[in-house]
Amino acid sequence: MRLSVFSFVLGCVMQLVGCSMGAPRHEVAERDSANHQVMEDFQYHYKYPHPSVTTDCVIFGFDGESVKVLLIERGGEPYKGCWAFPGGFLEMDESAEEGAKRELMEETELTTPFVKQFHAFSAPDRDPRERVLTIAYYSLVRLSEVKGMDDARQAKWFPLNEVPKLAFDHEEMLQVAKAEINKEIRLVTKDWLELTKGFSKEEVEKIEKELK
Repeated sequence: MRLSVFSFVLGCVMQLVGCSMGAPRHEVAERDSANHQVMEDFQYHYKYPHPSVTTDCVIFGFDGESVKVLLIERGGEPYKGCWAFPGGFLEMDESAEEGAKRELMEETELTTPFVKQFHAFSAPDRDPRERVLTIAYYSLVRLSEVKGMDDARQAKWFPLNEVPKLAFDHEEMLQVAKAEINKEIRLVTKDWLELTKGFSKEEVEKIEKELK
């Protein structure tokens, strides 16, 4: 009886070993490599449709007397030749904030150490290309020279009362940004103090008056 049990167990073990050793090593390696390639090919393919993500930057600049807003002229479709806020598609290896700062620099050569996320715009038809969500940021900087780069024909500062018709839903974006900044001003938030760092008390008063 003991011998038959032992034989049965030994047979099972040999079958398992046989299964793992049945295929030549090169075939196992090729199969593993093929499986790995399939996983890489389908790394960003999913069963269900999913939106793309962009970031946009509403940048207010103060020239010592008045506040202006930074716009870029789009160099490609959709809305080629129209004005819009600096922005673009988020890359796979960056955060939304990193993407916003990168797009701002690539399209206008402007850099800023602090941007504040203020809203996500997600209307299904906001972008004619595809389903696109955008994460919007704003910042306040001392006005400086900018230059249209990358896919922006030009970059330009506009007085708040002379903003042209904007592409996508950026007119709504501007109004939401101004409303959110007004909340920051009323509450004297930590973020507002960070945004106005480097400006004098008199300059901050002028800025607040312009943005209200």
